[in-house]
Amino acid sequence: MNWQDNIHRWQRLPAQRKLQLRWETIPDDVARSMAFEREPVPVETIRATLARIEPPALLKPLAALSATPN
Repeated sequence: MNWQDNIHRWQRLPAQRKLQLRWETIPDDVARSMAFEREPVPVETIRATLARIEPPALLKPLAALSATPN
């Protein structure tokens, strides 16, 4: 598998899955950035903070998006 195969595979993913993968990489990205700035923060702390943030609407179960209960 080469880089072009990886790009095509990414492009075929549904928008919800792409968003989920991006959301899951936030803690590692932030931890690396903070370490680069010589202000390291444990990735567990970042994950705990992210857990308190409401995820984007596409990541919520469909029932949670409904204004009326089923």
